[in-house]
Amino acid sequence: MLLDDATTSPPPTPTLETRRLILRPLTFEDAPAIQRLFPQWEVIRHLNPVVPWPYPDDGALTNVTECLVTRRGQKFHWAITLKDRPGDLRGRIDLWPDDGEQRDMRGFWLDPTLQGQGLMTEAAERVTAFAFEEMGWPLLYLTNAEANGASHRIKEKQGATIFSRTPARFRGGEGVRVTWVLTRDAWLTARSS
Repeated sequence: MLLDDATTSPPPTPTLETRRLILRPLTFEDAPAIQRLFPQWEVIRHLNPVVPWPYPDDGALTNVTECLVTRRGQKFHWAITLKDRPGDLRGRIDLWPDDGEQRDMRGFWLDPTLQGQGLMTEAAERVTAFAFEEMGWPLLYLTNAEANGASHRIKEKQGATIFSRTPARFRGGEGVRVTWVLTRDAWLTARSS
């Protein structure tokens, strides 16, 4: 969905639940957990090189301030938490309207100790349902570094198709940026199979 007018902004970030997760709105209190978990090479290497490395001591607080103050109301920002510990951030997932240029509408990361358990797929599914069913968006543009196989598989499972491949720079070096398009219909078909 493209925002037609600069004054149009998404509603406040709602709390979303899955079988194992609570996706709650990001808060300033999440900055220490982000500072502890995010600056790991496994998390950062496939990200845009604007992410500083080495990660500064105030990196998480700076990012949370940008999300909650500077760009307030422009994106949805969720803390990924386990249902048995909803106060304990273990990752992030964000969603935003298409700006007509970036062709990128969702981003996420997860504590590497929790990867490989299907938790990020679960979070991505719930946020995608929110975009399609509650926001009424017709499609999502999604991106990842081609070398990021786990992110690639999440998009495939959801029914996304590759829109383009372009050379890009990531924190880990040169690579290929894969842009996907996920339509509501393709997502519904993938869910039913």
